[in-house]
Amino acid sequence: MQHTRTRTERLDALPYSAKHNKLLFGSGVGWALDAMDVGLISFIMLALTKEWGLTPVGQSALASVGFVGMAIGASVAGLLADRIGRRQVFSLTLLVYGLATGLSALSGGLATLIVLRFIVGLGLGGELPVASTLVSEFAPKRIRGRVVVALESFWAVGWLGAALIGYFVVPLANGWRWALALGMLPALWSMVVRLHLPESVRFLESKGRHDEAERVVAEWERAAGVTPPAEPVDSVHEKLERTPMSELFGARFRRRTIALWLVWFGVNFSYYGAFIWIPTLLHSNGLTMVKSFEFTLYMTLAQLPGYFVAAILIEVWGRRATLVSFLGGSALSAVGFGLAGHISEAISPGSAGWQYAVAMFFGCLLSFFNLGAWGALYAITPEVYPTTGRASGAGAATSFGRIAAMLAPIVVPMIAPLGLGVLFTVFGTMFALAMVAGMFLPDNVGKALEER
Repeated sequence: MQHTRTRTERLDALPYSAKHNKLLFGSGVGWALDAMDVGLISFIMLALTKEWGLTPVGQSALASVGFVGMAIGASVAGLLADRIGRRQVFSLTLLVYGLATGLSALSGGLATLIVLRFIVGLGLGGELPVASTLVSEFAPKRIRGRVVVALESFWAVGWLGAALIGYFVVPLANGWRWALALGMLPALWSMVVRLHLPESVRFLESKGRHDEAERVVAEWERAAGVTPPAEPVDSVHEKLERTPMSELFGARFRRRTIALWLVWFGVNFSYYGAFIWIPTLLHSNGLTMVKSFEFTLYMTLAQLPGYFVAAILIEVWGRRATLVSFLGGSALSAVGFGLAGHISEAISPGSAGWQYAVAMFFGCLLSFFNLGAWGALYAITPEVYPTTGRASGAGAATSFGRIAAMLAPIVVPMIAPLGLGVLFTVFGTMFALAMVAGMFLPDNVGKALEER
């Protein structure tokens, strides 16, 4: 007797189709707009330091407050996504941070801008884990990791957009206001998301909404040229109880939760500590504002091949091996970037050209490895927990990571006077911590997602 596939098995068996592309692009544009918003603050912070005379304390507060909101937003949105659905929460978070970013352009002082940046963080922090969960639950299992890395690669597109805006717009009169006004785009995009993206079949079935789940799966099958079965089988026959947050540290999930949280913490600390401050650090070390923005723009371009290589390796090497390898490369690149001045002096003493070239080389390597590691991390995170706790578990890990993202901009001004070598060695150490923790994560390459 031939086995009749459940709905989730039917989704896993589908060929990659235009439906998958539509979901990937719909989620990816929101992801790119998120990255543009986060990236812009690194350029705006330098412009406001010149215009408003921000102190290091003011700079740290402006850089950190968004991550406070992101920590809260990631946790709350994850819980909501497991209760009311992925699509609704995804569009709501886009709307919240898009409107708040647009209002930020009207800020008359630092206090107002800080409050609005906190609200921006609430929406931004909630969007990322929910979007990756939604995409992972639709992607065929044989290429699921590759599809999620492709989603994460939209981050590089958004950061590149931020770098271009930083280079061409921010240096203009009131340029930082025009840059923030562009943040209204996510508010418009949220309307498109709400109307055209599907709800997760796994979520619908976990809530006992089998008729809705069947309509979604049948629609995807027809789009791929597959005839739906006459007698569909439920993936989950009864409404499942939500996995409580307390179970994340129970016997079943404790090891993977601790490992996942440590990876998120180390990657967030190093990435945001470095990339939010790089334009300002370069400027303080002698580059003009425009030249420091140009340097950051070139570094950003190196993110794209990092994602591309990670997307290939994640289904060949596996999630864990790819994540650990790219984190190791990030650690070495961070140390190399910090020691670029010493390396260039050894090659050609007193040469500003060599110093710029060596710093650019290691900066591009840092972008390559770091963003490839981000892609692998976003691929592995939704696979750690079952459907009933997937979004909330991913949100909790993301939220813990945002604590590091919040701390990093505060810590950087304290360490920076000791020299770039010391600062980036700290970043390299945090990458190494994340690399070791990553060795303890499960590797679900080619496996179906757990339902309960």
